[in-house]
Amino acid sequence: MHVDVKPESVADFGQATRENALHSVQEAGIARFDVVQQQDDPTRFVLIEVYRTAEAAAAHKATAHYAKWRDAVAPMMAEPRKSVKYNAVFPDPENW
Repeated sequence: MHVDVKPESVADFGQATRENALHSVQEAGIARFDVVQQQDDPTRFVLIEVYRTAEAAAAHKATAHYAKWRDAVAPMMAEPRKSVKYNAVFPDPENW
C-alpha cells in the first residue's frame, strides 16, 4: 500500500502505523508486514503486507487494531492510499 502523508502528520502517522504493525505481525495469517519510508521524501510510505491466504487478508481488516489505524490515519493522508496486489513468485516454484 502506498501512502502519501501530510507533512505535519508524518510523526503521528509513523506512531499509529508502528502500533498497527506491532499487532499485525502477531496475526497467524500474516507472513510479513513491513513499513518503509522514502528516503528523499519522508511523507511517502509503503506498507508491504504479505498474507498466507486471501482469508487472512480479510481477517486482518476485521481486527480492532486495523480499524483503529484506518480511522486514525485517514485525516493524515495527503491523498487516498493506493493498494497494489502482487503474487508470490519466489521462493514458491509453483508460481514461477
